Amino acid sequence: CRLVLCFGPLTTKRTLNYWSVSREGLVREFVAQNNTSQIKHVIQILSQEFALSQHPHSRKGGLIGLAACSIALGKDSGLYLKELIEPVLTCFNDADSRLRYYACEALYNIVKVARGSVLPHFNVLFDGLSKLAADPDPNVKSGSELLDRLLKDIVTESNQFDLVGFIPLLRERIYSNNQYARQFIISWILVLESVPDINLLDYLPEILDGLFQILGDNSKEIRKMCEVALGEFLKEIKKNPSSVKFAEMANILVIHCQAADDLIQLTAMCWMREFIQLAGRVMLPYSSGILTAVLPCLSYDDRKKNIKEVANVCNQSLMKLVIPEDDEMDEAKPPHCGRSELDITALNQPLSFPCSSERIQVTLNLDGIVQVLDCHLHDTSIGMMTRIAVLKWLYHLYIKTPRKMFRHTDSLFPILLRTLSDESDEVILKDLEVLAEIASSPAGQTEGHGPSDGSDARPSPVELHVPARASQLSSSGTKGLECSPSTPTMNSYFYKFMINLLKRFSSERKLLETRGAFIIRQLCLLLNAENIFHSMADILLREEDLKFASTMVHTLNTILLTSSELFQLRNQLKDLKTPESRNLFCCLYRSWCHNPVTTVSLCFLTQNYKHAYDLIQKFGDLEVTVDFLTEVDKLVQLIECPIFTYLRLQLLDVKNNPYLIKALYGLLMLLPQSSAFQLLSHRLQCVPNPELMQTTDSTKPSTGFKRASASNIDYTELLQHFEKVQNKHLEARHQRAGRAEQLDRRVVL
Repeated sequence: CRLVLCFGPLTTKRTLNYWSVSREGLVREFVAQNNTSQIKHVIQILSQEFALSQHPHSRKGGLIGLAACSIALGKDSGLYLKELIEPVLTCFNDADSRLRYYACEALYNIVKVARGSVLPHFNVLFDGLSKLAADPDPNVKSGSELLDRLLKDIVTESNQFDLVGFIPLLRERIYSNNQYARQFIISWILVLESVPDINLLDYLPEILDGLFQILGDNSKEIRKMCEVALGEFLKEIKKNPSSVKFAEMANILVIHCQAADDLIQLTAMCWMREFIQLAGRVMLPYSSGILTAVLPCLSYDDRKKNIKEVANVCNQSLMKLVIPEDDEMDEAKPPHCGRSELDITALNQPLSFPCSSERIQVTLNLDGIVQVLDCHLHDTSIGMMTRIAVLKWLYHLYIKTPRKMFRHTDSLFPILLRTLSDESDEVILKDLEVLAEIASSPAGQTEGHGPSDGSDARPSPVELHVPARASQLSSSGTKGLECSPSTPTMNSYFYKFMINLLKRFSSERKLLETRGAFIIRQLCLLLNAENIFHSMADILLREEDLKFASTMVHTLNTILLTSSELFQLRNQLKDLKTPESRNLFCCLYRSWCHNPVTTVSLCFLTQNYKHAYDLIQKFGDLEVTVDFLTEVDKLVQLIECPIFTYLRLQLLDVKNNPYLIKALYGLLMLLPQSSAFQLLSHRLQCVPNPELMQTTDSTKPSTGFKRASASNIDYTELLQHFEKVQNKHLEARHQRAGRAEQLDRRVVL
């Protein structure tokens, strides 16, 4: 028998063997005679009457006969491959496993003889083998593996493989869910990757999605094979980045960076990291999708530490791609075929990319980025590190692209204010940095910009306005003080920010109690402290909620007197040497009148001791409450702190500071017999006898007197303003008490 049986002995009848041998000899004669018509006739009979017969034994004989014909034809078998292969492939679908095995054997012999001539028929062979790879019969599967190895050898040694024609079939088959079919696909990809003359990298966008899906297979062996294949592709990408279609694969990575499977997510994130670093600004049109995938990973715990670290690198690298020039470029939508936005519908579908990355305009899709960042800030379930990253992005964008970012400020402003209630101090600090940049950026100077939530339209007879420039302030402003502070570094958002911040403190008292001082102190570091206090005082002057105004003034006063951040501002107010400092004092005073004790402390700070004494004289006309006495107690404690060291030293100069001593005695008379009373009493007992403190130059005028007389402040008008404000508070307290009493009566009834 001249038939090559490479699979081992088959259970066939002798008649079939004899018949096949006779057919082989017959075909050899026809080949020698160059009788092609007779050769085709023999193949047709073997195919139609035997291989495709209804009888199993006839089909077996036909398969053996076709293999024998191929051997007889030798190098000429390439002329008849279509006729030889098609009936054999049909038998791959036979219900009888033994027939499928015979088909494998026959095709093996046909391919072995034809060698490279079978490459034009590679797709049909590959399609048939991919089906047999999942065959339930172990013998058939073993046979298909032998045939598969033979075909791989032929492809590897040939330089005529039609990769373009093969890719559509590979793209289709790569989405198979069968483990054996997946293993078959991956093995072929690894082979094609290893062939120098085959550049599979050009077609990676068409199979990358399928590869990531295979990476999630339940079989460890298949996952490992897929990891190796993806690793080889990534090596090639690093070697030849100029020829890689980064843009066409960007959305595939975005999708799989959000996978639930850790291996898929980590691998996709590593690819994304390399893409951003290798492709650079080519990835900018996909920033919104990348951020959607990357930002949640930044809050992963130690169980996903690797993913978190890679995601952080992706985030940092992407941020560096945004440059100041992006603020000048016109924002344009990427070409329709570029698919720069995230396509969720592609999760379970083959992805196609009809355009190359060269046609995609590299531009910063700022609208999409801001939408993603805004969405993450609104999501209360996201982790702290993600919120911090979002705020860092916003700050970075306001620095690099302020002109375009201010188009989004109206929509971002409310959520940035709400973020001040975050439980994390780090989040609040970053949030304040963003708000401070919004308030001080020159790009926000345009009057048309501002919060559109109506928060700046507070009912008041005096319209709130943008802080004026220094040149717009007149010396007469120390009386009425309707104008806001000089803000050379602030823009139109600054004053509106102050309004909205105070409004938030008013509506969320817990925020004021727990974080109010922290927020204001940080703002004083980020912005101009004088502007902040001047603006807040100006706003509180028109505050209708008097109770809140009193609480807010107390908070601001405590910060002013105790915070290290306000050291320079305290020194500025202490001497009142400049028109600006006197202007600030008058503005603060008018709002500080909401709280009598803080008003006195402001006078102590500014060394206005006579006016402090005059104020304390008015306290006899006020309604003295427990809260009032508590604040007096705190003021006495504060006088003993380092802040008022200069005040205590001035007690030595009794002759030139009589009103300071009188004011302190006034506080003493207000206090009940308490620890604060004892503290202040002991302090006043230390005041020296004025007769013993006289010196030879005692006739010289005091510097304090000169400072006070030169200040040109109308203290009478300020005192009248104090009385007016306190009368309003008294009336408001009585109204609240009346409403509470009516409510109690209703409850009793």
